[in-house]
Amino acid sequence: MKQRQISIIILTWNGLEYTKKCLDSLRSSVQAMGCQVYVADNGSSDGTLEYLQGLDWIQVISHQENLGFVRGNNAVISRIQEGDIVLLNNDMIICQEDWLEQLYHTAYSREDYGVVGCRLINEKSQLLHTGTYIMTDTYWGQQIGGGQRDIGQYPYDREVEGVVFACAYIKRAVLQKIGGLNEAFFSYFEDTDYCLRARKAGFQVVCCGKVTLIHYQNVSTEVNKTSFSKMFQTSQKTFRELWAKELEGKPKQTMAWHSVVDGRSGYAVSAKNFMLALENRGIDVRYRYVYGKNTPIPYEESGVSDDYRINVIRKRKFLKTCPQVVYGVADVFHKNTGKYKIGYTMLETTGIPEDWVKQCNKMDEIWVPSHFNVQTFQNSGVRVPIQVMPLGIDPNYYNPHIISYKKNHRYTFLSVFEWGERKAPELLLRAYSKAFTGKDEVVLICKVNNSDSSIHVENEVRKLELPGDGPEIIFLYNTDFEDYEMPALYRSADCFVTATRGEGWGMPILEAMACGLPAIATDWSAQTDFCTEAYAYPVRVEKLVEAKAKCEYYQGFQWAQAEEEHLIQRMRYVYEHREEAAQKGQLASDYVRREFTWDRAAEKMEERIRQILG
Repeated sequence: MKQRQISIIILTWNGLEYTKKCLDSLRSSVQAMGCQVYVADNGSSDGTLEYLQGLDWIQVISHQENLGFVRGNNAVISRIQEGDIVLLNNDMIICQEDWLEQLYHTAYSREDYGVVGCRLINEKSQLLHTGTYIMTDTYWGQQIGGGQRDIGQYPYDREVEGVVFACAYIKRAVLQKIGGLNEAFFSYFEDTDYCLRARKAGFQVVCCGKVTLIHYQNVSTEVNKTSFSKMFQTSQKTFRELWAKELEGKPKQTMAWHSVVDGRSGYAVSAKNFMLALENRGIDVRYRYVYGKNTPIPYEESGVSDDYRINVIRKRKFLKTCPQVVYGVADVFHKNTGKYKIGYTMLETTGIPEDWVKQCNKMDEIWVPSHFNVQTFQNSGVRVPIQVMPLGIDPNYYNPHIISYKKNHRYTFLSVFEWGERKAPELLLRAYSKAFTGKDEVVLICKVNNSDSSIHVENEVRKLELPGDGPEIIFLYNTDFEDYEMPALYRSADCFVTATRGEGWGMPILEAMACGLPAIATDWSAQTDFCTEAYAYPVRVEKLVEAKAKCEYYQGFQWAQAEEEHLIQRMRYVYEHREEAAQKGQLASDYVRREFTWDRAAEKMEERIRQILG
């Protein structure tokens, strides 16, 4: 591929100290690429212009007044008649030597890629940006990233609605077709406007996951003591006037989602991801909390989520005239008020309660996540159609590129579970202690949650009488992790292991596999849809046993007992065949990130709703 000419444009308006840091960090990388750097000053009064004029490796352009971001950049863009352009803020720090080369390669990896941004973090290593989006409910532009700690999430190139122009690679083909920035804007929203115009012209906007730069954010408004809010609101109004008709005029399929999104229960976390994936596909999602009066959970939700999009969805009017999904335990299916009623649930035993069967048969159809659930529901007497709608993972977070915090060379097994009979912790700990000795370079980390005050985990472990000189076990007991931090825990291990007796889905197994870990898990229940010999190390079932847990839904049913000797063999085998296990983990990651994502699940839901509506 022939190297194209690239010109970098940096706009300054006071903020000299930031400009110095930016240019100092920039120089070596642009000289290596043979780029021309234009720095245009918007009437600074703090010595910026004098400093710039003392540098012999840049071209300085002096504007006598503050032309704003749009006109200031356009004045330089109009001078450059050939090659591609990179817009770069003066409050950026270039902390990656090959940043420009990577942006260039992403831009030309496909002919229709037109505008390329990158990952942006702040000086505290918090993720600020991996793309942008506008929800027409509010027209309040949002950056994907949200201040999360940077653990390497979003490492891949992704097509997005927009990117911030703190760093934007714009191909000449785009400039030739749509020109420069829209001068209806002074500052703010001009980048979103440009990205939408580029997409309308047939180009894709991409966030390059291989580049991470530091952005201080809103420096110009702070150092010049101007009102960010006033400029933002003015530009927001302009943007709405320009784009509302087109953005709001697109026909949307509507879907009601009756569930729970507060907290970290399996239903809450997955419901949130389902709704966001559906929203990303252009579905108009309407949400209502399903529990409360006359339900197993009598309290109400807080109504406030840590995700902006969920808060926006919550404010929409709930509709009964469209297909409605009640997602939760089946004894709340009676709250489905939709024109077409769908009940979506799961259970990890050989059958489901009689009341569940009755409520299921009052729905138009049932959704379950696995083929195991289809069989158990049908065997229990559910006669309405049953569709398999798998759960998923977000490959932007669950992937092998996430940071690992492993500090030693010991082979690390990881298990994540709620302490209780269903997860069979006693079987896992006993098998691990038999598989290894204290002389083996191995450790088992158990991330254990326990919400049952009647259970004292230390006492339960003591009852097992594990050998005092046995292999090390570390308990992360009731340790809180943000949802987005869990991938780093998986990446800090070498193998995931569980002796579970039954799973409605098996999310920790799937998450571990997506992160590239070989997984050892009982060969029974829902995880058999993905935890197969080709991608994991299933453990044979010894027998089915009575489900004795306190949960009333389990009474009268069975689940599986893993064969202890086979579990021991599997752990030992993985430990002794690390290269093979790592290769299988990589195969598992590729498979899961391709087949079991929230987006794939939402795609299947969308297809089914279209079939229902004819």
